[in-house]
Amino acid sequence: MRNFIFISPDFPSNYWKFCKQLQNNGFNVLGIGDCPYDALSDETRSSVNEYYWVSSLENYDEVYRAVAFFTFKYGKIEYIESNNEYWLERDAMLRSEFNVKTGFGARDVKKIKFKSAMKKYFAKAEVKVAKHCIVKSVTGCKKFVEEVGYPVIVKPDNGVGANDTRKITNDIELSEFLLNKQPVQYIMEEYIDGEVNTYDAIVDGDGNPVFETGNVTPDSLMDVVNKNGESVFYILNEPHADIVEAGRRVLKAFGVKNRFVHFEFFRLSKNQNAGEKGEILGLEVNMRPSGGISPDMMNYANSTDVYKIWADVLAYGNTELKCGEKFYCAFAGRRDGKEYALSENDIKQKYAAELKQTGRVPDVLSGAMGNLMYIAAFKTKKAMNEFYAEVLKTK
Repeated sequence: MRNFIFISPDFPSNYWKFCKQLQNNGFNVLGIGDCPYDALSDETRSSVNEYYWVSSLENYDEVYRAVAFFTFKYGKIEYIESNNEYWLERDAMLRSEFNVKTGFGARDVKKIKFKSAMKKYFAKAEVKVAKHCIVKSVTGCKKFVEEVGYPVIVKPDNGVGANDTRKITNDIELSEFLLNKQPVQYIMEEYIDGEVNTYDAIVDGDGNPVFETGNVTPDSLMDVVNKNGESVFYILNEPHADIVEAGRRVLKAFGVKNRFVHFEFFRLSKNQNAGEKGEILGLEVNMRPSGGISPDMMNYANSTDVYKIWADVLAYGNTELKCGEKFYCAFAGRRDGKEYALSENDIKQKYAAELKQTGRVPDVLSGAMGNLMYIAAFKTKKAMNEFYAEVLKTK
């Protein structure tokens, strides 16, 4: 029996689908999570062969003991994964502790988690990046600002999503940031005017992509989080060729194998110091799927099942599952407390043929994704843009 430990199979709520496909491919799926067993969804309970409850996934000793228990009971562990950005360091540490070779280990954490370290791998892949410096002193920051000018972006060097990412536009804001910042390492970057384009792929054991797609986030995620704005992003019907080319080079630079990845790039909206309009710059790499409900959206956009493709690659090295008809898959995230022109019932009636999912976004994800989500698939970009205009229109 091939043993697979999946960390936090209950969150996000769709991640049981990864476990179920692993089970279908013959893995003994062993879940570790901080949700009591009786509180797990029926789907999650049925998709793991055994579940070990810990009071907190933040407690490394508890999680370590869970892995040790499974190792004692079932023998050699082949994979330890969470597919979750928040736990990537934990996954890597556990792999190193238990000699699991099918993923990044503790020695690899810096290059896959620290934004400053990622930049040299983008350079190795011949992908340009924004100029940056590590925040160490007022003098160093002001010297960097003299080079690139205001505004600049500051964010934790080892951060998740847009957490504590902010735009600084003058010396006063810089001084306030330096006085009040968290006690962690920050990176400062030149401000880039552009939209985020991504390269999303499932990669086999030889480092070759067996599935590729991409999404576009037209608005700054930082602004969505900081200004409590609506969330908009969509999966393309076909990924952009230049993003695919760059993404494949980045895969090789990082030596990615047997993983679902989500690489972010800026596409410049206008000519600026960083480059010409339309040019792409490397932003960051994420060695896990695009977050939340995104895997389901990839399925809707490609008429396929990325959960199965991923599980097939880990079980057999490849997959026979193909993509079908292609769509633009749109995510629209509304905010609580705002009055919108269309009610929920209006949306469900008007877009009955296109809607795929609706519902509340978990609070922990709502900063970037809004509170109420509407996911729909369209054959044309024009139809998708009309959907956004209708769904997000306020009174």
